[in-house]
Amino acid sequence: MKILSKGIYYGSKKSELHINGIILSEYNYDIPRTDWHFHENPYFMYLLQGNLYDYNKKRKTNCPNGSLLLHNWQEQHCNEKESQFARGFHIEFERKWFEDKKLNIELWEGSQLIINPRLYHLIGKLYYEFKTQDEYSELAIELLLLQLCENTQEIQSQSLIYEPSWVKDLKELLHDAHEKISLKSLSEQLGVHPVHISRAIPKYLSVNLGEYLRQAKIKQSLNFLIDNKYSLTEVAYKSGFSDQSHFTKTFKSYFGMTPKVYERMLHE
Repeated sequence: MKILSKGIYYGSKKSELHINGIILSEYNYDIPRTDWHFHENPYFMYLLQGNLYDYNKKRKTNCPNGSLLLHNWQEQHCNEKESQFARGFHIEFERKWFEDKKLNIELWEGSQLIINPRLYHLIGKLYYEFKTQDEYSELAIELLLLQLCENTQEIQSQSLIYEPSWVKDLKELLHDAHEKISLKSLSEQLGVHPVHISRAIPKYLSVNLGEYLRQAKIKQSLNFLIDNKYSLTEVAYKSGFSDQSHFTKTFKSYFGMTPKVYERMLHE
């Protein structure tokens, strides 16, 4: 079984950045299917473009454009490309980094598809700094990485708490929402009383329904902005916003810049 050493992935490397025990990299995925393998360190993989399947010994996971996966170093897996072109952004952590930051590495066991939009916002900011790499980027990246790990561990800790089986279905509905969502529609799809849903959302999602949906829409918009195929008006509508103005205002509240500035910096 192959063990890929730090900073090594299947494909061709476009760029790489090392910061105090962290390796950020962008790769084009060239081969149709990888060998089964382990990685030396845990890492996040954000699929910038394309579509692929991730296999481990337990499951096959469909990963369309914009997917975020967390892989630990103990999980053997392989990838199969479903599109002609695919490209990914990796954030790899040397294990000593967790000790230095006093983070609980045990919570990172296993590999999984991340569906919490809060983490996508942090990945979007990290990718922006990775592409910008000005005099402020290194500090910004270190702070964002701490936020990313703390939020990941909070989510991992919450997953250890018992939650009703329908909460997983609720998260998937909200994560993939493209149309207007209401408690009534959620109740009908889940077969759960609206009162139970309203109580569960802040408990298991850590935010209210409106905030979670706004986060999910911004998560969707990142995929389109990185892909750079659509006008901002098209991005707004495809992400579920009623108009470009509302999209711009919401995006700026999360990223501190307009989507136009964000997109321009990624593709300069």
